[in-house]
Amino acid sequence: MTADQLLIDVGNGRTKLGLSSRAAIVDRRELPTHGVTVASILEKLRGWSFRQAVIASVVPTVVPVWQAALPGLHVLRHDTPLGIGIRYPQPETIGADRLANAVALAHLHGAPGIVIDFGTAVTFDILSPDRHYIGGVIAPGLRLMTDYLHERTALLPRVDLAEPSSAIGTSTLSAIQAGAAIGYRGMIRGILDALRQELPGGDSAHIVATGGDAEWIIAGMTETIPVDPDLTLHGLRLVGTLAPLSHA
Repeated sequence: MTADQLLIDVGNGRTKLGLSSRAAIVDRRELPTHGVTVASILEKLRGWSFRQAVIASVVPTVVPVWQAALPGLHVLRHDTPLGIGIRYPQPETIGADRLANAVALAHLHGAPGIVIDFGTAVTFDILSPDRHYIGGVIAPGLRLMTDYLHERTALLPRVDLAEPSSAIGTSTLSAIQAGAAIGYRGMIRGILDALRQELPGGDSAHIVATGGDAEWIIAGMTETIPVDPDLTLHGLRLVGTLAPLSHA
């Protein structure tokens, strides 16, 4: 399969790959982030051809491996042409995935806006009415919280995410599930409320969610928030479309 771009979204656990035209993602693949080699990358990309490649990574140590596999790979940074502005004291410290999310928010949903990315950490990224990245919030991800609860206590088990039958847990398992579902969603609502109060035009802000746990968390909230599992990839696609990058 041939397309314009290879999009690489490197997360803490998994790396998402997208093959895209200028207008859409036409195919998707995944591989583990850690332990990746040039050989495993080339094997995963077998059957795909593309004109250019762009990567957003939250794991800096794996980027050189991707660069060795794909000469000319463009690494998304704060000084990459993004089609949005950045009004942030130290722009070089902004995660590349967060910048890609902000680009997708601006071009696909609008400004002002907020992206909620449910990954190992949950991040909120804020776009001003004049389409500038202005900051955000970082909190522990849901699975990080539940896993830590198990790892740091003697008697509490690791649990799978599930909707509790009631807020009052009648077993250790259901009590942890209630804490995870109700407590975590309460944290998300509280952060959103605070951000809306500070963001100019916050009451009409465009909000979109992405990340592995987004569907489950958003489904139990009273507010309707669109979920786009490919939001980061779309941001990378848009960056490459707005300003053609190096060839892979």
